[in-house]
Amino acid sequence: MKNYYCLFAGILVILILFSCSNQRPKTDLIDPNLKYTAYKKQATDLVISRSAYKDKLYGFWLGQCIGNWTGLITEMDKIGNIGDLKTGDFYTRDNWGKLDQPSIWGEGVPSDLSTNIDFVFEDEGEVWGADDDTDIEYMYQYLLYNNKTSLLSPEQIRNGWLKHIKAEEENFLWVSNQKAFDLMQQGMLPPETGNPVNNPEFEMIDAQLTTEIFGLFAPTKPELALQMAKLPIQTTARNNAQWIAEFYVVMYALASATEHEGRMKEKILWMAKQTRKHLPNEEYSAKMFDFVMAQYESGKTWEEARDAIYIRYQVEQEDGYNITSQNRYCNGCFAAGINFASSIVSLLYGEGDLVETIKIGTLCGWDSDNPTATWGGILGFMLGKEGVEKAFNRKFASEFNIHRTRQNFPNNGIDNFTNMAKKGVFIIDRVVQEQMKGGVDLKKNCWYIPHP
Repeated sequence: MKNYYCLFAGILVILILFSCSNQRPKTDLIDPNLKYTAYKKQATDLVISRSAYKDKLYGFWLGQCIGNWTGLITEMDKIGNIGDLKTGDFYTRDNWGKLDQPSIWGEGVPSDLSTNIDFVFEDEGEVWGADDDTDIEYMYQYLLYNNKTSLLSPEQIRNGWLKHIKAEEENFLWVSNQKAFDLMQQGMLPPETGNPVNNPEFEMIDAQLTTEIFGLFAPTKPELALQMAKLPIQTTARNNAQWIAEFYVVMYALASATEHEGRMKEKILWMAKQTRKHLPNEEYSAKMFDFVMAQYESGKTWEEARDAIYIRYQVEQEDGYNITSQNRYCNGCFAAGINFASSIVSLLYGEGDLVETIKIGTLCGWDSDNPTATWGGILGFMLGKEGVEKAFNRKFASEFNIHRTRQNFPNNGIDNFTNMAKKGVFIIDRVVQEQMKGGVDLKKNCWYIPHP
């Protein structure tokens, strides 16, 4: 009889342990800094896998780095030549794989990244370096997570910039970002650092580089993404520069929508047309988009479309785009407008193909590493890690050195895409609970996002 009692007790212990283990989360994606609250799933909720989204965030960082470093080869090589109404002396598809030509500041020397215009990769075991197209986004992700918030305050942004950006040596800031940083050092807070009264560079490209990631933090919710990104964008931009930065944020938020899932060309066109609705119809940003879309739909080549925007906007200054008449350095080659038009060329003509989109962006001209990083990031997100690897038929480095351009981050600035993607998931956990009023199911490892 004693043996029967022992056997019964043993079975009971096993059943209790099984029951407890069955209630445990089936994921290691648990943020120790967030209290996960109970949530009752609604029939209309959109269900998104957290592990799948983590893989997509990995693809975002990888695709962005590939696009960024490839585009840097031709950055400011070709900015147009006012007076030449034919082509503006730009690259064409025939220049891919050929010798890189000097940039406007190259003093006759081509890029030191590559002798030829070709993809720049970091192999397994190597380390991707941060650049201005990735480092401020990294910083904003870090600030959101460490401040345990979904909405950064003016003080949090200023404190983050002052802590993580170098003040006196090469700090990889340009135009409006640099002016905003100068104003922060004088005690000014965002959004006043981007106010045209204080910052004469408010029309420049800077916000486009630094805020797209907020769209990924609000899956399928563009309005919430814009709310989260508003202050970071207004830190450096206003008017058309702000609306253009918001265009990218909305595009990124829509990247997780289910429309046209799996059909990259159709989905990219759907996302672009949906996002166009956000641009004010009377402003040059909207008219630039419409002009490039008309070129694309008419069957013009991407070179013809690029040359046409050069003539229309830099030479003829149509649709209220008057940067040329402002007599800025390099004819406003850092301006939000002309680089937005150029980026729409690579987006539309790339048709959702990661490799082709980065190629076109690299050859298109002006600040070429900006659109390549932007579209490399969004397409990398849509493809995920393995999709990016498949597109290039190779493996890549996964480590990232934020201290190449910034400072005062943990581990001497060495991070990796897996950890960076994990932090992104944790930020979205908080956004889903606090901003969307949805739920995080740790057992099923998914988000329940109220919809519509």
